[in-house]
Amino acid sequence: MTFLNQKYQNLTPYTPGEQVNEQEYIKLNTNESPYPPAPAVQKAVVEASHSLNRYSDIAVEVVAKPLAQYLGVKKEQLFLGNGSDEVLSYVFQGFTEKGIAFPDVTYGFYQVYSGLYQVDATVVPLKSDFSLELKDYDELSGTVIFANPNAPTGIQLAQGEICEFIERHPNRLVVVDEAYIDFGGESMVSLVDRYPNLLVVGTFSKSRQLAGARLGFGVGNEELIADMNRLRFSLNPYNVNSLTQAAGGAVLQEQEYVDQKIQETIQAREWSKLELTKLGFEQTDSQGNFLFAKHPNIAGETLFTALREKKILVRWFNQPRTKDFLRITVGTQEQMEQLVTALTTILEEVDA
Repeated sequence: MTFLNQKYQNLTPYTPGEQVNEQEYIKLNTNESPYPPAPAVQKAVVEASHSLNRYSDIAVEVVAKPLAQYLGVKKEQLFLGNGSDEVLSYVFQGFTEKGIAFPDVTYGFYQVYSGLYQVDATVVPLKSDFSLELKDYDELSGTVIFANPNAPTGIQLAQGEICEFIERHPNRLVVVDEAYIDFGGESMVSLVDRYPNLLVVGTFSKSRQLAGARLGFGVGNEELIADMNRLRFSLNPYNVNSLTQAAGGAVLQEQEYVDQKIQETIQAREWSKLELTKLGFEQTDSQGNFLFAKHPNIAGETLFTALREKKILVRWFNQPRTKDFLRITVGTQEQMEQLVTALTTILEEVDA
């Protein structure tokens, strides 16, 4: 017997990347930062733990004020959530009355939220090279959402193309998911005043080393953000807990450390691209903190399994268009060198 509402019986949940003991595995499967937060961030969390008997600040002031300053927006243009996933969930729940459209190869939660909130979703195929063509969305109606750079492909869409689409459709909400923007490309945040139908979503999980803290944000015009907060206050006004707020506020004071780790990640990414090319891999020009690559002589699942046997975890998506590819998180330089060594051995074994 099941007590679950019938409309959810066929809901397919999101499948997160595997979490394992990192003493045993090299973990390149969930696009987390391989680096710990700055010491000052860790200290701030410890200090905040002394006040856990009190509810968290519903205004998330310790994060909102410095984040608004960093982004060059007003606090009233910021929505703070329990990870960017919560921000996205409110988009699908409250801003898709006329439907939503997104690419076929993209962040898996878009499809999950469409099912959860019973949204009429149109899935638009990417081009054969995995590029996104916004003209393919011109004849549709309703909200449009896409990740930029896209995941798992890492391909970046130019700011000008996005602006042209927004201007063509002033009455449609355009949501740009910028989880990976710090690793390449130009953010749309500076344009939220120009375009009232633009919502930019970001996260502290990738470039700011806080995946475990769960802190995300949305940036848009004040009316749009007020509507999102109406939903939040109707469900969970204390959505960002005290420890996360402390971590988020502290990491915004450690931008030099964050920038240094971003640069180290980009350097390791570009080095890895070259090394994989030498091994015969075909890749997209990823601008995220991950690679999207396939080898013409060995199936993606086979490579995924062989790497796991060598204690290296990557992500393999068993979907028609992506089954030959691996999505490989960019770790430290040392970790990427170990990955290349393992792949070299695997390919030599295949050739033999």
